[in-house]
Amino acid sequence: MTETLLSFAIATAILAISPGPDNIFVLTQSIVNGKKFGLATVFGLISGCLVHTTLLAFGVSAIIKESENLFFSIKLFGAIYLLYLAFKVYKSDASILLSEENVEKKTTLQLFKQGFIMNVLNPKVSIFFLAFFPGFLFSDSISTVIQFYVLGLLFMLVSLVIFSTIAILAGVISEKIKENKNIGLYLKWIQIIVFVLIAVFILI
Repeated sequence: MTETLLSFAIATAILAISPGPDNIFVLTQSIVNGKKFGLATVFGLISGCLVHTTLLAFGVSAIIKESENLFFSIKLFGAIYLLYLAFKVYKSDASILLSEENVEKKTTLQLFKQGFIMNVLNPKVSIFFLAFFPGFLFSDSISTVIQFYVLGLLFMLVSLVIFSTIAILAGVISEKIKENKNIGLYLKWIQIIVFVLIAVFILI
């Protein structure tokens, strides 16, 4: 159980650090408007994860009760989807683009709402949760609904810590990105390896 949760937390941390629309958005808001605004965005994004966790917990738990074969099909889909994400990252540009132009000034409440809506209405997050979480169920005796919520809250906690760190250290991080052009390449390959390893972990 501990090893599974630790593996999940490490995978979540690496994926949270890797450049993506969410953490780049947080970084940009913090650089342009200040740390407080970046943190407001972070809390909005993280709050949205609770919606996806709830949908996943009750939806997939019902499927598990109905059919083990169907649940295996979900895990197989998850592994294939994660390998697809690895391929997409492989084909993508390794450079990290920080566009600070035309960043609209908003209140912290507006940024919280925007982060929340960005997350909740993004179908890719639902698909990612469906692909990522089932492979890390850690107990035969604990309710799968509870297990999904434990994974969801752990995902939110780890992401909150990393995204908040990005918001607080925005200036330093942006300077390091500008100074070292290879950072994007390193993170790209780390992300690819993590996606592939998670896919293998889910299948075995």
